[in-house]
Amino acid sequence: MTVSRALKQPEKLAPRTLERVREAVARTGYVPNLMAGGLRSSRSGVVAVLVPTLAGLHFTGMIQSLTDSLGRRGLQVLVGQLGYRDTHEDELLRAVIGRRPDGIVITGTVHSQQGRELLLGSGIPIVETWDCTDGPVDMLVGASHEDIAAQACEFLAGRGRGRLALVSGDNERAARRAQAFVERAAVLGLEPPVVHVVPEPTNHAGGRAALQALLVQRHTPDAVWCSSDSLAMGVLTEARVRGINVPGTLAVMGSGDFDFAATLDPTLTTVRIDGAQVGAIAARLLLQRLDGQTVTQRVTDVGFTIIERESA
Repeated sequence: MTVSRALKQPEKLAPRTLERVREAVARTGYVPNLMAGGLRSSRSGVVAVLVPTLAGLHFTGMIQSLTDSLGRRGLQVLVGQLGYRDTHEDELLRAVIGRRPDGIVITGTVHSQQGRELLLGSGIPIVETWDCTDGPVDMLVGASHEDIAAQACEFLAGRGRGRLALVSGDNERAARRAQAFVERAAVLGLEPPVVHVVPEPTNHAGGRAALQALLVQRHTPDAVWCSSDSLAMGVLTEARVRGINVPGTLAVMGSGDFDFAATLDPTLTTVRIDGAQVGAIAARLLLQRLDGQTVTQRVTDVGFTIIERESA
């Protein structure tokens, strides 16, 4: 009982007693059996956070905010990588649900019917993030990719650009953004934008290769919107190597507002979704559910901001 108290409520022990227990723990390498404790309390103390990739900077703000907010309540965050294919998503969901976390935060809306059924049947509080839909599995915090694409198109058109291109990752959300971008260009009376798809995860090299491909088009673009700032940085690099003036000849716009966007030369115009806000709201919703409270607002649209800088 003294050891248990030392590990769970150390403030209740005398300093010398606590020191002796900690010395014994260090000497033996003892780790408490959290699964056994979880069986007694019906709580695991863990929240699973599932993101498409751990490469790049897209989800670091959300993960850090979740870690901070949940950690204050004694909950630990475990991060899993979904990838960009639905088949792997279902496999990972099955493994995560089988370990009965106290909550699951998942990037995007679940696409397969099997995935939805797994989550609904688990009884675990679920928060989907980085997307918007009227029919979430449980709760949702994100922004509309269709609205982002439409406003990105309007932004570039409003700066006199008429030959637009989109460099996009190869995933379902990116496909919806591309469709909305093309549709808004048609409404604005612009030439149909060229959509160039690159493999996930997107990176600097993909951006360079994308601009190389776009420059052999019959009508070379005068503006490029990229689905990540990493791609946009690659486009800027390739433009510099080829002596293309940015933004004079070519406007470049990214997505993400990564920490390097404001220090590139030229500084990068980009679309920003506040990942820290997404994480904070997702944590608050989970904690409300875990405390037995009713969540009245199941969908939260955090919106987005176009950060205008030198590149566009």
